[in-house]
Amino acid sequence: MGLLGHIPSSFADTRILILGDSLSASYSMQQKDGWVSLLQQLYDQRKEGIILINASISGETTAGGLARLDKILDTQKPDVVLIELGGNDGLRGFPPKKAKQNLLQIIEKAKAKDILPALMQIRIPPNFGKRYTQMFEGIYPKLAEQTNVALVPFFMEIVVAKSGMILADGIHPNKKAMPIIRDFMDKEILKLVGR
Repeated sequence: MGLLGHIPSSFADTRILILGDSLSASYSMQQKDGWVSLLQQLYDQRKEGIILINASISGETTAGGLARLDKILDTQKPDVVLIELGGNDGLRGFPPKKAKQNLLQIIEKAKAKDILPALMQIRIPPNFGKRYTQMFEGIYPKLAEQTNVALVPFFMEIVVAKSGMILADGIHPNKKAMPIIRDFMDKEILKLVGR
């Protein structure tokens, strides 16, 4: 799914909003060392014409992202919004149905402003048992299909399998993982914008 016909001018930069949680908010490190900043540096070097706007906050839930969304969309005016939310809902055992409703509203708000939404698949630790984990993770493909938006693979899956890439908390990527996430997200974002 590309942005063909979406961007008003061939000279305009494509503005991509990252609406995420600690996984995208450079948790435990400086902002410049996080994957979003590293990817922006890469786009600048390549003169890619992509501006990444990082609106990620550590601890953010789907409800928090929804509550902040209108103001962010009005001030930042993105062309694309990549939704990387739900991990904190899952870690706290929030009802999957409620998370799905919040994500749906985020997608609908973006579409109403002619902004292309994309949803990132989220995976959670099995703290609340297999049934809850499956129900929670299952909302993403269903929602992507229901709303006809791109489902971006979860970037943590590529680093979690490698040794020495996760902080002692067992959840967050460390500084060494960030260039790997950057390269993964580079390909995914270029696919989203049809390049």
